[in-house]
Amino acid sequence: MRLHWSPRSPFVRKVMVLAHETGLVDRLETVRTVVAMSATNVPLLADNPLGKIPTLVLDDGTCLYDSVVICEYLDSLHNGPKLFPTDATRWVALRRHALGTGWLDLLILWRNSREQPVPPKTWIDGFVLKNDATLAALEAEAPALGDGPITIGHVAIGCALAYLNFRFADMGWRNGRPALSAWFDGFAARPSMLATEAVDA
Repeated sequence: MRLHWSPRSPFVRKVMVLAHETGLVDRLETVRTVVAMSATNVPLLADNPLGKIPTLVLDDGTCLYDSVVICEYLDSLHNGPKLFPTDATRWVALRRHALGTGWLDLLILWRNSREQPVPPKTWIDGFVLKNDATLAALEAEAPALGDGPITIGHVAIGCALAYLNFRFADMGWRNGRPALSAWFDGFAARPSMLATEAVDA
């Protein structure tokens, strides 16, 4: 399988973390693919008309996108513990995934807006409010994150926090959030996270 990939994308990182956690990483051929809002990657459009990564090309030529679809597909290929639960815990896992992934959407928009000559103040104020609310919700939920096996929700939240460290290092998100900081330290030490650390290359 061929994965359109970048070492900077937190959405690609979600896929790679799951691939490591499930023992499938050796089945992926990663293809360095550059995408940006300011320049469309035209060749990528043949595999994903939205021009986004990650995009997974299966051996039969079928293309899958976006990250959650790719992750659930990969989770169907192994016989170990599923990161997409099928029991009653599924809804908690999917809610956490939605929070982590939606948060990443917000953070990427925020970063792009900060690069504008005069970013709209109302946008920035909104990003700050939503980011603070998300961190507060996760600080309250952090003790429960340590219960039970790892799920796609943990992966999404872990990748979002790692993206904060990568692109918003000056934010100081750990201040006043000891429970979330402790959970993230443990999650970030997993081999799957260490093997997929973001680099600006």
